[in-house]
Amino acid sequence: MERERKKALLEAILFVSGHPVTLKDLRKATGFSTGEIGFLMKELAAEYRERRGGILLAEVAEGFQLVSNPEFSVQLRKLSAVPAQRLSMAALETLAIIAYRQPLTKAELDELRGVNSDGVLRGLLERRLIRVVGKKESPGRPLLYGTTREFLRFFGLKDLSELPDVKELNPDAL
Repeated sequence: MERERKKALLEAILFVSGHPVTLKDLRKATGFSTGEIGFLMKELAAEYRERRGGILLAEVAEGFQLVSNPEFSVQLRKLSAVPAQRLSMAALETLAIIAYRQPLTKAELDELRGVNSDGVLRGLLERRLIRVVGKKESPGRPLLYGTTREFLRFFGLKDLSELPDVKELNPDAL
């Protein structure tokens, strides 16, 4: 299959998926090698950027996804019947702590926040922004929490290494 057809196939897969597609899934669907997919995806992303259209190819949540150009976000929000997803300050604070300190227990989280986190944790679990990643090897074997791929997708991150450096953040933000 010629290179342009391979890119077209990858583009079609991303278009119909509606969510980030991992390299593993792209390899499985196409039979292409990891290196070839990486090369083709870089070419596709560059083509979308150069075109300066309404769609871009982004690396998100350890995968690839077609996304709308952020330049048009105001207009797209007006069209969308779905309200922008918002998180409370408590949810953002809890997510930041979990993202930077994962895995951690509810007791550790409560100690850092200075308040009970039951309701916030429940909400974040329901939204699949966090998940139980195991149990701590200590008395009572408390649950350990960590972020999910949905967390990465929600914040438009490729992986956790794209989080801002803690030293750059306002200490009051955590």
